[in-house]
Parts: sequence; structure tokens; C-alpha cells
Amino acid sequence: MDLVVPDLGEVEEVTLLRWLKGEGEEVEVGEAVAEVEADKAVFVIESPAAGFLRGRKSPGVKVKPGEAIAQILPE
Repeated sequence: MDLVVPDLGEVEEVTLLRWLKGEGEEVEVGEAVAEVEADKAVFVIESPAAGFLRGRKSPGVKVKPGEAIAQILPE
């Protein structure tokens, strides 16, 4: 399952600030896994599923709402 940047209203682009969980770490539904910044506000991205975090994009990249920043692979 893709971990995507959620719709943040009128925000068109965000910057991936940092990961709160490491590559390959186990995550639970609703667990905070990353922080993004838009218009000088910081938003927490939560995991939509339980599994293992893989294929993370690098901090500092710009992404659009709806775009995948990693994958959550099954347990």
C-alpha cells in the first residue's frame, strides 16, 4: 500500500522534512511516520496500514498531495 501525502486543503506542494520511522521498520495503523512542511506549517503523515516501511523518498524532496512518499508492505 502506498503511503501518500494527504489532501491538505489548498496546499499544492509540500516538502518532506523528516522520517519518524526508519526504512524497514514496522509501523501500525495511525502511527506517525513522517513530517511534511507546507506554507511554514508542519503536518504529520500517519500510516494507513500496519506493515513495514519501504522505499522512502529522501527528506528535502518536494511532493504533491496524493503523491506516494513510501510504501507500507504487509507484515
